[in-house]
Amino acid sequence: MSIQSLNDLISSSSALSACDAWSQLSTYAVKYSQVPLYDLVGEPDRYQQFSQKSCGLHLDVSRQRLGREVIESLVQLAEERHLSDWVEHLFKGSPVNNTENRPALHMALRSGCEESLIVDGQDLIPLVETERKRMLSFAADVRDGRYSGHTGKRITDVVNIGIGGSDLGLEMVVTALAEYRKEGLETHFISNIDGTELTDCLSKVNPATTLFIICSKSFVTEETKLNSEAARSWFLQHCSEQAIAQHFVAVSTNDVAMDAFGVSPEMRFNLWDWVGGRYSLWSSVGLAIALAIGPENYKNLLSGAAAMDEHFKKAPFGENLPVLLGLLGIWNQNFLGLSSHAILPYTRRLSAFPAYLQQLEMESNGKSVTRNGKSISYPTCPIIWGEPGSNAQHSFFQLLHQGTVGVSLDFIAPKAVSSATEQHLKGLINMLAQADAFAEGYTSDQVIADLQSAGNSESAVEAIFPHKIHRGNQPSTIVLLDRLTPENLGALIALYEHKVFVQGVIWGVNSFDQWGVERGKVLARKYEIARSESGGSEGLPPIWREIG
Repeated sequence: MSIQSLNDLISSSSALSACDAWSQLSTYAVKYSQVPLYDLVGEPDRYQQFSQKSCGLHLDVSRQRLGREVIESLVQLAEERHLSDWVEHLFKGSPVNNTENRPALHMALRSGCEESLIVDGQDLIPLVETERKRMLSFAADVRDGRYSGHTGKRITDVVNIGIGGSDLGLEMVVTALAEYRKEGLETHFISNIDGTELTDCLSKVNPATTLFIICSKSFVTEETKLNSEAARSWFLQHCSEQAIAQHFVAVSTNDVAMDAFGVSPEMRFNLWDWVGGRYSLWSSVGLAIALAIGPENYKNLLSGAAAMDEHFKKAPFGENLPVLLGLLGIWNQNFLGLSSHAILPYTRRLSAFPAYLQQLEMESNGKSVTRNGKSISYPTCPIIWGEPGSNAQHSFFQLLHQGTVGVSLDFIAPKAVSSATEQHLKGLINMLAQADAFAEGYTSDQVIADLQSAGNSESAVEAIFPHKIHRGNQPSTIVLLDRLTPENLGALIALYEHKVFVQGVIWGVNSFDQWGVERGKVLARKYEIARSESGGSEGLPPIWREIG
């Protein structure tokens, strides 16, 4: 089926609710809303029925508020929404980003060089392979000391200047794979426009041994431009202008701006408009990752994601990890009314993963119109947020256990670690206990019985028992990695990337544009002009008088 026909099929506001599976799922939602989750979790063989493994990952959805009939209807919904056709178009380079008339081919960035991908008459894989080799060769030269600063000293610090997809994914991966990082080569990430982040960083580094990476496709993104110019000014306070070419590299397509800045033509790395920012860590944007963990580990990251790509393309929907994860999100959001979704990594290494997913999911599917611009009458992307356990247990878990807000949760952890094994196992025990507590709750009968068995008087029991009740019925998924390796992390990231696409297809939205990012920037430019022209507060919001 053509991409345009698919667009038309899923893009009316009533097309989703008209699906037979949607009607059936609405009926099941009434049924399962009345069944305590602890009853479901206690069913025989439930774990065996509701867990899947692939690509070094293990998905346990046994604590979701559903039965096999719900999974079957969700799979039917995916079929009625022509998910297989959409996946085919995604991978072959059709313009799935219809508002910008572009494909979304981040998967091509992790394909093997033996493959081919012809789009508009051009094979993209040789382009990708050539740029990847350039980038990884440069990373190897820096790491091995063959590339040095202008004084001949080794590079000791890498400062990546970017924002959004040119920052979040990079920092997340470098943090997650800390044990693979090269000793003596520190990596720093600068994104915020307020200046303090850059100032703090520059106070710690030596200009003669620091390499700056400017990550900006346009080279004029406001935050990145300001931080890059500030870094350049700082550098020139210590070094000559000729040294800029040795210490600043760029990932961009704007040659004119790079010429003006002083970036050497040999130190420019390319990317393409079919790579969205939040999907770009697999491209030359990932230079900071390759510098931190090395070319081989970076290639392993790509191969793990490529393995998940193959699984997503080929596995039946009922056994397909990204499809299942996406469909469960549809079930929780659209049928159980859970519009808040917490990401809870039980390893500090994945501390940046919730922030990364906030952009990946909410920037992709935070939409209120269909692909054809029709208003949507159903909820789309939930609020994504989170924090690593077990710190989270001592902060917002109180609200999740005993508050009034319903949430769904993803617990994420490696099964094994290379050090602090006993502590890690205790962390996993806590994770499993929390998942069970969220599912099962702590009923009034259980509370009263426990208080009585502890010897409390009848009046004391009566006074305290309401305060100890836990609501339960908070569904969760557990994602286990065999280990937190580059391969498994690549698979984990690709799992969530494809989850986002699955949900975008079901909701009928374009997951690859982000017009909502632009409006505030337009107003900021307008206010900046007003400030410059008036020299005061004219044309600015009234509160500016308190600032300027």
